[in-house]
Amino acid sequence: MKLIDVTNNHSELVMEQLENTDANFVKVFSLGPTTVIYSGAPTHKDVLLLNKVRNIKNAEISFALENILETTLDNVEILHAPHIVELSIPVYE
Repeated sequence: MKLIDVTNNHSELVMEQLENTDANFVKVFSLGPTTVIYSGAPTHKDVLLLNKVRNIKNAEISFALENILETTLDNVEILHAPHIVELSIPVYE
């Protein structure tokens, strides 16, 4: 699997997230047919995996945990929905 940074192709999404949430940054990646939205705020980091055609695979979740959040399942909140998975970890300062 390979992450490709496509943030520049989603400028409206990025601007909306920055204006309407507590996020400090937003990055958008392509992971094959799955879109990955990574955002960070002072208290948490979130990764949203979206696929319009199928549900998110466990391998994609593991890849995002290891390569984007650089963590394991131990301290991650995972929310599953059809075609969407949200990963969230708290940030401690």
